[in-house]
Amino acid sequence: MHDTAAPSVLNRSDTANLVRRVVGPALLPGEEGYQSECATFNTMSTVRPAIAVGATSVADVQAAVRFAAQRDLPIAVLATGHQMVRPAAGAMLINISRINAVHVEPARNLARVGGGSRWWQVLDEAGKYGLAPAGGTPPTVGVVGYHLGGGASPILGRTYGYAADHVQAIEIVTVDGKLHRVTASSEPDLFWALRGGKGNFGVVTYLEFTVFPIKRFYGGGLFFAGEHAAKVLHTWRVWVASLPEEMSSSICFLRQPPLPFVPEPLRGQFVMHVRFSSLRPQEEAERVLAPMRQIAPTVLDTITELPYRKAGSLFIDPPAPVPWVERATMLRDLPGGAVDALLSMLGPDSGTDLGFVELRPLGGALERPPAVPNAVAGRSARWSLFGVGGGRPDLAPVFQEQLSALANALAPWAQEETNPNLLSAAQGSTPEEMRAIYGGERYDRLAAIKKRYDPRNLFRMNHNIAPMANGKLHPQNVRTRRPSTPTTHEISR
Repeated sequence: MHDTAAPSVLNRSDTANLVRRVVGPALLPGEEGYQSECATFNTMSTVRPAIAVGATSVADVQAAVRFAAQRDLPIAVLATGHQMVRPAAGAMLINISRINAVHVEPARNLARVGGGSRWWQVLDEAGKYGLAPAGGTPPTVGVVGYHLGGGASPILGRTYGYAADHVQAIEIVTVDGKLHRVTASSEPDLFWALRGGKGNFGVVTYLEFTVFPIKRFYGGGLFFAGEHAAKVLHTWRVWVASLPEEMSSSICFLRQPPLPFVPEPLRGQFVMHVRFSSLRPQEEAERVLAPMRQIAPTVLDTITELPYRKAGSLFIDPPAPVPWVERATMLRDLPGGAVDALLSMLGPDSGTDLGFVELRPLGGALERPPAVPNAVAGRSARWSLFGVGGGRPDLAPVFQEQLSALANALAPWAQEETNPNLLSAAQGSTPEEMRAIYGGERYDRLAAIKKRYDPRNLFRMNHNIAPMANGKLHPQNVRTRRPSTPTTHEISR
């Protein structure tokens, strides 16, 4: 949702005081370095703020927030640029990618990470001590945004729950420029809201969370030719329902481009990709997996024992920024009729242009309440579906139409409450839609907390939780809005 007010225009005389206070760059449109400061991983989700600040420290963040608050500028935050929701016209953009230190305390099974850190950093550092984070893939995704939205790890999620369930402390700069260290005991309402409420309450500069004593796992992918899609999907749906919580699987309709980062047998091909991981002994995992390996000849079988730091190898993701359009749906159930609907939309005779559509079963610890309650939405869902059309900006309208048609085909089994890490920019574009996505009771509590910490709603360049005003949505946030181009997410794929 875009603000209808005219965008703010700043000049160097306006920003002279800010430039003196920050170590990092403070750049206006047209200045050298501005475009790179605003660069996103999804090249279709461009941002063009009134000013971009490259924060190098917490002090830089505080100075930038105070500058924006004094001028009533909305504030957008960029860490890795995987889920930039609004173009940030007229806003202050704070790029925190330089605040990316990662420190692991093995004696406490604890990781402390900066707001701009990425998963590959945590995997490498934790792996030195035989520890594993409940992270996502690809490894280029930001750690903090993933946690703030929930974080459903494709390997550890069904065993340990959402990553947000294991956050121990959050350091955040609120709209008044103050730095808070938020824990379950220090500010319990804000701690509850931050773990699930995304970036609606301030700029998270550091995060501390539990890492687990796991050195290795057994996993990888089975790739079947697309002609076997119906047999593979129907068999997988029944097989996956009996997996123990220490094992996980997902399945993907994969149409790969003929590019170098794609393994040779898959380049330019349509395949069904069955992802699998197990924390149990390899012999047991091989017995469980045997029925899937026997469905049909595999084009490629990459399943093997791996060190956990190689978790990102389970998936084939672009190593560099690319353009894409996405959409997600969470499902209550997946009967045979839903499988047939998927095959009609995505199978070998569908003519779809979508390159990647993943179906993932949830359940296990992901549906259980955490020891310390939080605002993570979507625990009641049994399945998640995430679709992408990418690589061709000229086909964006086609991708959007096909993703909408896919969502409509699955509507009989879908639910409104959704994990926010799955949302595209086009989803949740009004306060009413956001209330449905979070569920009424959860959203109302979030809106009340938002009123306390950001009453002017300056942190609104996101999937916005509007501050409550006298028991109603803040009038500033119910103006006419226009949906923007869908972008990407911080959840693993």
